[in-house]
Amino acid sequence: MDHIQDDIKLAYIIAIGIMMIFVVFIILIVLTYNKRQLLYLREKQLQESEYQNQLLQKELEKQKSIEAERERISHDMHDDLGAGISALKLQAEFLKQRAENDDLKNDIDELLKTSEEMNLSMREMLWSLNSGNDTLGSFIDYSKMYAQNFLKKTKILLLTESENVVLETIITTEQRRNLFLCLKEALNNAYKHSESNQLKLSFIQKDKEFMMKISDNGIGINHEKAEGNGLRNMKRRMQEQNGHCEVTTENGTHLFFRINL
Repeated sequence: MDHIQDDIKLAYIIAIGIMMIFVVFIILIVLTYNKRQLLYLREKQLQESEYQNQLLQKELEKQKSIEAERERISHDMHDDLGAGISALKLQAEFLKQRAENDDLKNDIDELLKTSEEMNLSMREMLWSLNSGNDTLGSFIDYSKMYAQNFLKKTKILLLTESENVVLETIITTEQRRNLFLCLKEALNNAYKHSESNQLKLSFIQKDKEFMMKISDNGIGINHEKAEGNGLRNMKRRMQEQNGHCEVTTENGTHLFFRINL
């Protein structure tokens, strides 16, 4: 009887031992599988990271190529078109000195005016193309200079202010260009329609938001009339830059242009 009990105990111990060995074996397999999975995931992450780095490098090279092309175009425009416009103005002024007919002189004056407008347009294009101007400081300085030149022969007094602006903050070329075109349109509308004698140009930065505000003390906008092309174009430009254009007409006309930097 004792012999049988010993055999049962021995068989029970052997069975437990086999089960423990089996459990340990299963645990080792699971650990090995998990380790291989971790190694596979790490390798996959490294490959994806390397791929992303390659894409980023290609994008950077593409951007550098675009900037280099922009610089080349701006230099060519400055050298070729600038010289051509200057030669045209000199020739027109020479012809005006020799002209005796008043109608001819008036035509030459129109030619000189057109050449000056072409020269200003070329300068704007050069400024827009130059990636070195992609900062808030450059945009604000150029905008003030343009507004002063535009309004200096009118009765409208220009006031400017900047609030919390970090001049070195980067602004994209497209944002800078569209904001400037909105400024041109707003100044032109104020000159033609506002009947104002004062215009205030404000630049405000709040963290990653930049706002340009243009306010005049004129007669405001008649909301009974259909919205003009100028205002629609300004709103469209802001929408294309994921920005916002707002108009209020309390004590004059106030235009707000907001973008996220």
